[in-house]
Amino acid sequence: MKIIVWVLRFLPLVYMAAIWYMSGQPDNLVIELPDHGVDRFFKESLHLVEFGILYGLLFLAALTFSGFRPLWSYVFMGVSILYGLLDEFHQSFVPYRSATAIDFVKDVIGVLVFSHFLHHAHFSGKFSRLGRLLDRVDSLARK
Repeated sequence: MKIIVWVLRFLPLVYMAAIWYMSGQPDNLVIELPDHGVDRFFKESLHLVEFGILYGLLFLAALTFSGFRPLWSYVFMGVSILYGLLDEFHQSFVPYRSATAIDFVKDVIGVLVFSHFLHHAHFSGKFSRLGRLLDRVDSLARK
């Protein structure tokens, strides 16, 4: 079980490195759909989840430590949002990428949506199925 704990702790860093690497590459590096409109829509919609996932990974990593408090959830929201801003800034220097305020807004919305579900599932007892899953992760650190 300790390996799972360490994977959960290390995963946010790996994910942040992957975001940094991918944002420095052409947007068709991983996938390019045949229909340009669908391709653009798909990739633009990823902004809504990309930094929400980062928040989720930070949240899960924190659950593996004792003393996880609601304040940390808000700190991770800030870290995820700031990393989204840094990512947009980084992309502004990449010739074949763009950095826009609307992309940053989508990043923020993704973080807020993910945080709503995870924060309330763990601390408020809402979303009971998700809460039980988070409790399992929380208990891994105690074994």
